[in-house]
Amino acid sequence: MIDKMKVYKDTELSHKAILVYFYLCDRSNSKTKGCYPSTKTISKDLNLSLSSVKRSLNELIKNNYIEKENRFRDNGGKTSNMYYIL
Repeated sequence: MIDKMKVYKDTELSHKAILVYFYLCDRSNSKTKGCYPSTKTISKDLNLSLSSVKRSLNELIKNNYIEKENRFRDNGGKTSNMYYIL
């Protein structure tokens, strides 16, 4: 189970990072705690700029709330990243 309360107590996180964290939590698989929305999808769904989403994701990674895994297509092209809730 994901403990969402820990982000409320972290005074280092911006409100946008908290919003992105909750978004990822809501979309994560209950078993693997992973999800793979694109930054463009997160931006559109949360009505945030793409740069705000990228900053928020980096903030969450830096503070050990999520882990990012690069994903690639069979032809070697990059696709959306996998995000795991820690």
